[in-house]
Amino acid sequence: MASSAGCVIVSSCRDVLEDRHWLTDAYILFATPYFAYDIYAMFLCYWHRLQVKGHEEGQAGGVVGSKRAAVAGYLRREKLMVLHHVFMVAFCFPVSLLWRGGRGDYFQGVLFLTELSTPCVCLTKVLIQFKKQHTLLHKVNGVLMLLLFFFCRVLLLPYLYYSYSRYASVPLHLVPLLAPWQCNLGAALLWPLQLYWFTLICTGVLRGQRTAARCPTDGGGSGT
Repeated sequence: MASSAGCVIVSSCRDVLEDRHWLTDAYILFATPYFAYDIYAMFLCYWHRLQVKGHEEGQAGGVVGSKRAAVAGYLRREKLMVLHHVFMVAFCFPVSLLWRGGRGDYFQGVLFLTELSTPCVCLTKVLIQFKKQHTLLHKVNGVLMLLLFFFCRVLLLPYLYYSYSRYASVPLHLVPLLAPWQCNLGAALLWPLQLYWFTLICTGVLRGQRTAARCPTDGGGSGT
């Protein structure tokens, strides 16, 4: 949904700074509560794993006894993702809806395109749950996830600066000096996270390819 909204907005804005599209603010209002909900949903998944998988994580960290202890364990395990979601609600929401003053719908639409990589990330976790790590689908999805994450997340923030440099006819290295401080702060905090997650994805894909090379007998039935 986010990527579809992004495509509509980007294709509708000829002037990257001044053109407006009603879907921009509407989707921000629709999507922001998701990040707050997802923090809770991820905790429910963590709590459920503690209950049904032999309490492995809970026994190691002593978190099965109470939900308060489980919350502490969850925050330690998912601290980067929780910080990302809190940042999106507490900082990106007011910047996107209020502080930008109705300008830059094009850039906001480009940011929505980051979610193009999310279905592949989710499919990877689903395939792992069903023990399908050695199937062709998992390999193809891993490569596709790597490419989409690189183009839609790692290169996205540099592309935004490049787009503004072309619009304003200024050298690329001067754009941070001209851009609002909120944009520079958001980029400085979000881009390192994307680089870190991309490194993890690269490591996972390479590990999966090595494992597949050591297991030539696939047959597609490894999940049964």
